[in-house]
Amino acid sequence: MTSSPTFKIGIIIGSTRVHRVGPQVATFLLDTIQNARPPAASNAASLPSCTTTIDLIDLKAFHLPIFDEPGIPNRITTPDGYAHAHTRAWARHVAVYDAFVFLSAQRNWGIPAELKNAIDYLFHEWRGKPALIVSYGGHGGVQCAEQLRTVLGAIGMRVVPTMVNMAFPSKEDLERAFKGEDLALDARSDAGPWAEHRGQIAGLFWDEMVAKILRGA
Repeated sequence: MTSSPTFKIGIIIGSTRVHRVGPQVATFLLDTIQNARPPAASNAASLPSCTTTIDLIDLKAFHLPIFDEPGIPNRITTPDGYAHAHTRAWARHVAVYDAFVFLSAQRNWGIPAELKNAIDYLFHEWRGKPALIVSYGGHGGVQCAEQLRTVLGAIGMRVVPTMVNMAFPSKEDLERAFKGEDLALDARSDAGPWAEHRGQIAGLFWDEMVAKILRGA
């Protein structure tokens, strides 16, 4: 009897601000995805079964400076080929994952500098892997998400076409986010903030991104 394959998927927290809500939002995503396991959508039923492990990847834990590698990432094929220890650690961590959810706040209609920097450090560790983009902000982070789609496509990632854009429900929620305060996110509550996005998040994760891993296309 052949065992089902196991895949590792990382949810990247793309903000390292001193006061931030990224970890809260990432936990909301993780809980939403886990609560939807196993997938129930019809197109998932035609795919072989698999085992998935899902981790949170916090950029803040890697202390990456502004890009300082002397080499060009697309010409470096193994983590050992990078000059600096911080790059090698980041490369080794990214390399073990099969797919990623890129969770990003929007800054001045764009990608947070630290997230773009972390992406630019590597190339082959990203290339060919599926990616799902989830953004949040005062208006949902649409411009940031569109830019991320362009960047991830440029490094050869297989980006899920549909993106999740979550706008803060009120100005009060936005102010709490700026201060890094509790947003009362609850993946099991139908009345909580962003409850309306749970179905889309789970569907895109299981029926689109995991399907891309299994199909290899």
